[in-house]
Amino acid sequence: MATEVPPISTTHGLTGALVGTGLMAASTQVNFAKLGSSFFLPLLLSPLIAVALGGVIYLIAHSARVYSGVTKEWCICVGETTTVVPATEAASIFASSAIALPNIAIATKDNCHQQYAGSMVGISFQKIIDSLHFLSAGSVSFARGLNDTPKIVALLLVVKALDVKWGMLGVAVGMSVGGLINARRVALTMSKKITPLTHGQGFAANLVTSGLIIIASRLGMPVSTTHVSCGSLFGIGLITRQANRSVISQILMSWVLTLPVAALLGASLYWLLSQIL
Repeated sequence: MATEVPPISTTHGLTGALVGTGLMAASTQVNFAKLGSSFFLPLLLSPLIAVALGGVIYLIAHSARVYSGVTKEWCICVGETTTVVPATEAASIFASSAIALPNIAIATKDNCHQQYAGSMVGISFQKIIDSLHFLSAGSVSFARGLNDTPKIVALLLVVKALDVKWGMLGVAVGMSVGGLINARRVALTMSKKITPLTHGQGFAANLVTSGLIIIASRLGMPVSTTHVSCGSLFGIGLITRQANRSVISQILMSWVLTLPVAALLGASLYWLLSQIL
């Protein structure tokens, strides 16, 4: 069984690296007051707000679904089960044979997914939720671009030396390679290990995530899309009572360690480069 890969925040990592490098380069010029109000406070509060909103938005959506008469349905597995039974053989008292018996059972969560029954304005409610879920995932990507793109502003230092098209291609290739290497395991942790999710719950979590990130971006506050997304998922898990507290504890521990580790690495790398250059 593969171990969980905790999703960490690039915002946390970058902030820690900047603080560590700044302390090593010019400790007296680090603006700790600005760091506290504009960086650490939003990073701390945003996942907590996401937990609360995730639970509230899910409760509202759940109540609206129940009020509208949309029900849930589960699949039933129909097949055969091979069973070994004793066989009467004159030559041996240990003879046996395998026979196939019909089997009907409700599938486990690993083999079956929940669906919504009913329709709205002539369209299957499940198709409506699937479409909204897809669009909400796009809104999260848009929100991430709003808040995370400015964090690669260092690329402006070399923009004159590189053609813009080649620069964009380089960024795209880097993101693609990183995604191919490990994104799947992180995605599995977020989508299945924090709490089991239906399409409706995934839509609610995406709605909270994109909304908070867009508002934070409008206010000029750097927050973590990862933190907010995990917070909204945890909030839903608390309401459904299916939150995996063990996985959440691992994620929280990785968040706590990201800042100091990034600060130490930033300071160490700056010192090393200053000695070489």
